[in-house]
Amino acid sequence: MTKNNAFQLTIKETLQKYDVPAIDEGLNNSQVKQRLEQFGPNKIEAKITPKWRVLLRQFNNMIIYILLFAALLTLLMGHLSDAMIIAIVVIINALIGYFQELNASDALERIKEMLSSEATVYREGIRIDISAEELVVGDVVFLEAGDNVPADLRIVAADNLRIQESALTGEPDSVEKITAELIEAATPLAEQLNLAFASTSVTSGSGEGIVIATGKNTQIGQISTEVNNTENRKTPLMREIDDLGKGITYVIMAVAIVLFVLSLFLKTYSLSVLSLAVVTMIVGSIPEGLPATTSVVLAMGVSDMAKNKNTIVKTLPAVETLGSVDVVATDKTGTLTKNEMTIKDIVFADKRYSVTGDGYQPIGQILLDKQPIENDARLKLFLEAGYEANDTVLIQNEGIWQINGEPTDGSFLTLYHKYMDYKITPDYEEIDMLPFDSSYRYMAKLVKNSQNQRLLFIKGSPDKLFEMAKVGNAEFPYDYWSEQVTQLSAQGKRVVAVGFKRLTNQVTEVSHELLTDGIELLGIAGIIDPPREEVITALKEMNAAGVSVKMITGDHPLTAKAIGEMLGLAPKINVITGAELDQMSDEQFKQAAIYYQVFARATPQNKMDIVRALQESGKVTAMTGDGVNDAPALKCADIGVAMGLKGTDVAKDSADMILTDDNFGTMAIAIREGRRIYDNIKKSILFLLPTSFAEGLIIAFTILMQKEMPLKPTQLLWINMVSAITIQFAFIFEPAEAGIMQRQPRKTGCGLLSKHDIWQMAYVSVLIAVISIFSNEWLLSQGISQAVSATIMINIVVFSKIFYLFNIRTTQPAFSKAFSSNPKAFIIIGIMIVLQLLLTYVPLLQTAFHTSDISALGWLISIAAGVLILIITEIDKLIRINYKK
Repeated sequence: MTKNNAFQLTIKETLQKYDVPAIDEGLNNSQVKQRLEQFGPNKIEAKITPKWRVLLRQFNNMIIYILLFAALLTLLMGHLSDAMIIAIVVIINALIGYFQELNASDALERIKEMLSSEATVYREGIRIDISAEELVVGDVVFLEAGDNVPADLRIVAADNLRIQESALTGEPDSVEKITAELIEAATPLAEQLNLAFASTSVTSGSGEGIVIATGKNTQIGQISTEVNNTENRKTPLMREIDDLGKGITYVIMAVAIVLFVLSLFLKTYSLSVLSLAVVTMIVGSIPEGLPATTSVVLAMGVSDMAKNKNTIVKTLPAVETLGSVDVVATDKTGTLTKNEMTIKDIVFADKRYSVTGDGYQPIGQILLDKQPIENDARLKLFLEAGYEANDTVLIQNEGIWQINGEPTDGSFLTLYHKYMDYKITPDYEEIDMLPFDSSYRYMAKLVKNSQNQRLLFIKGSPDKLFEMAKVGNAEFPYDYWSEQVTQLSAQGKRVVAVGFKRLTNQVTEVSHELLTDGIELLGIAGIIDPPREEVITALKEMNAAGVSVKMITGDHPLTAKAIGEMLGLAPKINVITGAELDQMSDEQFKQAAIYYQVFARATPQNKMDIVRALQESGKVTAMTGDGVNDAPALKCADIGVAMGLKGTDVAKDSADMILTDDNFGTMAIAIREGRRIYDNIKKSILFLLPTSFAEGLIIAFTILMQKEMPLKPTQLLWINMVSAITIQFAFIFEPAEAGIMQRQPRKTGCGLLSKHDIWQMAYVSVLIAVISIFSNEWLLSQGISQAVSATIMINIVVFSKIFYLFNIRTTQPAFSKAFSSNPKAFIIIGIMIVLQLLLTYVPLLQTAFHTSDISALGWLISIAAGVLILIITEIDKLIRINYKK
């Protein structure tokens, strides 16, 4: 049989493969030098994008191209102020994008920080400390408690060696390492018990291992490579806005070219006047406020989420992406569950207790038939045995309950303090202790009580303790206890047995013989990493919103399925393992990613492949996680969400968003907020485009009518700029529409605007332009000056915007309950009216913008135009509402 994996090799085969003379001999200096040249240093390199390139990227946008072209043309024609205003808008947009992109920290730097800086190795028969970067394949590394594993190792010697790998594999408990070879070639990462992986930490014992991979070839190095090579995808909104910007630009440029050629042919205007008119039309039509408006709406959403919703959003578009999510792929440990092992069941020969409260916080009760237990001598002895046969410590640090040691042991400490006050500990004095070891799978402690009686407490694997109990009791009900273990295991729970033995005062140390001579079994405990309470509620809300949730974990399939059922992940839970996924074709993999809800024994590569398969199936995918193993998938997803409290720095730096309270329930709130922000951005675009197009149409219609230009470029820029800094931002404060979380996610690939949206934009643009031109013609025919007529025309466009705002704000009729739902909109409208009064009556602004005082008739015409726009658009809305009903 060909052995391709290091974990399949015997110790002898490992030594031969890596040309190591002996474990305590290690490599010689010439071997080290040759391998260092061949494989390079044991470090991870990061690919850094220069800041100037990040800045240039911000200008890669069709709208920005056209604005730069317009700025250049106006500059060449001597209109310096117009060119400066356009250039300022472009620069502001670029700087917003630049600083947002720089704000995303480098996950690779965090991965590098996790790597050990030093290693203890055998070289030429001497044990020495070296820099971890100098490690080479074949080096023999010595490990002890407290060390970070410096490279991927094949364990060749182990003395109660346990390694915490949860950040890499998702397993909450530290793993007991072995030296024997494994047979199965498809053994998942979490079950490769004779390997140790770079960046994991030794929690107890000691051992030795031969380096099988360094630097980028280690498991953590492969993760860093995936993170490095994963390109950031544009969010759905950014893709839609890009497509919209291109479409608008093509139409405006086509119209501009046609008008320019036609006017040249008709010879109505001189070349300089015509060129300025066309540039004015382009600048008026191009929605230069679009990038700025989008950025500000997103930024305000980000700020609101940080203040009120325990969420840090690192890139602006990410906050909206949540609103379009179809699937949330999530890690289990620490995300859906607490990553705090908790005892939920205690089974005795004649009783079965249930335990309330989750996590390490000692709050909860022990119940028998749903009633709290207060005085139960045998239960107290069980709790004391679990507490004493233990070498873990439970502490409270800044209000958070934590353990120092093994999670399973920690669950017994919490259980004891649910029955007894935290300040009270069992009244025993330790005499001797037998620590846990994988070779015998139990731990025991010899103690004496206040009456000087000696007791031996034992806690460990049920099969081991059951055999001991059989020796001490010929009538021990082995089948009953085996059935109880099977039931708890089927629920995804880890089962630990607890027993004791009374001894004479002559016994001073623990021996295996004392235990194998017989013990009395007290009972068994069912332990699970419990689901977070808030997750169940959030999942119901997300399912109602059409968002499906996939659980991806390194746990055993039974455990994963049990958690999925407890959470209510789906009406029926379908489970598949990472090994099964690896055997599938690309098409089968895509179908599996959609069909299955739970993915067990998943590797980091599986996680990323699942996210990619969902994306290729047209699903907008969010990924949540907290471990190093989640980093590639977090970066690959449309939006990566990391946990803030228990998440690793690598996960947080790879993510787009961080939940500061580790509350998965915040995801439902964030999805709701994302949908609100998307709606408001769409409303702002539906508001911005018709009014911008109307300005362009005024110039276009005037050119076609071969009339004198009614508005100056500066007047059009005033309309655009005053809107950009006032009325457009009314949408920032618009509350969510009713039923926002009862609708399905928007379809991937659909345009930002529907057919009706385009129709409404078209007729509103034409209406504003036609009303403005006819008003101008009528006023001039009445002997009104050009300056007064132009001023009234500006106010017609502005008041049309104001009244149109009330139509766009809500999908309900304008004068429904929604009318007063956004008080800040009225303040913003008031500011805009004040600015119009200043433009109309302040001499300085009159000179700068070629305006003049107007009479009450001028204001009446302006307001009447706005009311007409509102009436027509509201009739259209009512027709649509009735049609939907």
